[in-house]
Amino acid sequence: MLSSLSIASLALLSALASAQTACNNSPSLCSRAYSNLTHLGAHNSPFVRDASTSFSVSGNHFYNSTVQLDAGVRLLSAQVHNRNANGGGTPTWHLCHSSCDLLDAGPLSSWLGEVKTWMDAHPNDVVTLLLVNADGATASDLHAQFTAADIVRYGYVPAAPGPTTQWPTLESLIAANTRLITFVASRLPAEADTVAPYLLDEFTYVFETPFDNTAPSNFTCLPDRPAALAGDPATAIASGRLPLMNHFLYETQAFFDVPAVDNVTTTNAVEGVGSLGEHGMRCTGVWGRVPSFVLVDFFNVGPAIESVDRLNGVTSPVGRRNVGDEVVMSGGQQDAQSAAVGRAGVSWAVVVLAAVVSMLV
Repeated sequence: MLSSLSIASLALLSALASAQTACNNSPSLCSRAYSNLTHLGAHNSPFVRDASTSFSVSGNHFYNSTVQLDAGVRLLSAQVHNRNANGGGTPTWHLCHSSCDLLDAGPLSSWLGEVKTWMDAHPNDVVTLLLVNADGATASDLHAQFTAADIVRYGYVPAAPGPTTQWPTLESLIAANTRLITFVASRLPAEADTVAPYLLDEFTYVFETPFDNTAPSNFTCLPDRPAALAGDPATAIASGRLPLMNHFLYETQAFFDVPAVDNVTTTNAVEGVGSLGEHGMRCTGVWGRVPSFVLVDFFNVGPAIESVDRLNGVTSPVGRRNVGDEVVMSGGQQDAQSAAVGRAGVSWAVVVLAAVVSMLV
């Protein structure tokens, strides 16, 4: 007869075995093509709303990128800016929210190193990056950042360029250790094909729904980008591009649009009008397939991963960290955020003034 200790040990061994055979937290996803499942995405992943940023109202998440990955996020989006864009000199590529004077999350290479460290420790996971190339970094510029982070080794290169319905399975990507898929917007020069073929032009492979939403009624399944496919879901799907569903809201504070947190419990919910779950199911009906990616703010609320599990048919995920689904705002944090609203207004004023001055010079 097994003792309670033996039973507990067997349960632990079973859990460890499941985690080792799981792909992106589920054994059922291993044989699925990369294109044939929904990846939860953290919109503006590096920009956090916590003590490290004085609870900046520009922050899109309560937890950093490592915690996002621990909790099941598998797509991280970020904005890449030249920190020296206004001062001249050698470009310095940082992750900045709209402007480096507003919210600067540090060098791109450092963040990529954080992602690489996580991937080293999680060999059964496939991660996607979506980099908004805001200041026109070249393929060589970005490749240098990836090289400095020693993450190039994980980069996936398609067998042939262009939209395709023949993406490898997760287990194939894992077996080849090409577990990092990187999309870049806007388009890189042709040199990317030779300098860094793992940097994929986003809108060659992906179409997106509108991102500038301010009300739940704005959530749609109509393509917005690339422009050639705008408003035409049938043609977008027929093109072989992967559908990305933007599902986050902006609100106006101090005359500027910032991530909307007040109604995020509804926005990221599994059910109900304006919810992530409802939007995902609606788009599945329109497109005849699940979204490949859903981008959210404040990923832990909802929790957003529950809607993604439903789309993927995952019922028993393994190896995930539960960070809770609360809106992380204590009374003291609310005071800090109120102060941050004022600072954001001042920061934006500085940004606008700098832009005006640069035009006059």
